[in-house]
Amino acid sequence: MPHLISLNTAAAAPLQTEQGPVPSGIRKRARDGAITVGPLGLAGDEQADLSVHGGPAKAVYAYPSEHYAFWQTVRAQARAAGWDEALPPGSLGENLTIAGLLEKQAWVGDRLRFPDCELIVSEPRFPCFKFNAVMGFKQAAKLMVQSGWCGFYLSVLRPGSLAAGQDFELLPGPREVGIAELFRARMAGKG
Repeated sequence: MPHLISLNTAAAAPLQTEQGPVPSGIRKRARDGAITVGPLGLAGDEQADLSVHGGPAKAVYAYPSEHYAFWQTVRAQARAAGWDEALPPGSLGENLTIAGLLEKQAWVGDRLRFPDCELIVSEPRFPCFKFNAVMGFKQAAKLMVQSGWCGFYLSVLRPGSLAAGQDFELLPGPREVGIAELFRARMAGKG
């Protein structure tokens, strides 16, 4: 059964990028205990650029933990981190670090039913220059495009609360548009 490994939030703060410091909420850190989930996301989480992050359709961002070993390896190869430096949950900017549900298994309209909350898959995450900055090397966004390991945004169907360690049920939606296919279509030629 799919599983919620970690709940991650961040306040918006300056992030040093090649374009200078910019406000960002990408540096998420794991939080203990239950967290309230409202129509615009997790309590205590902020997005700095609401033109591309946040809002009802992108209230919560989920990322599969299965891809973490890849990112740890490429960061070490790029000398952005040591080989033994583990990436903590939330390092890819996600609110939910999950296991058991990959992009190729998620479709727009699928529902994730937790014990006290229900979320609906809305769209893939599309990387920007801030992802390069937080990962520590220039090719990070390009590698996300090439791998297709983008994670996905969720809207809040039923507000409530979430806690790390919870299992969730995947309830299929109409299954017309897959997250992996939508990501590839929108990112064609950008990898």
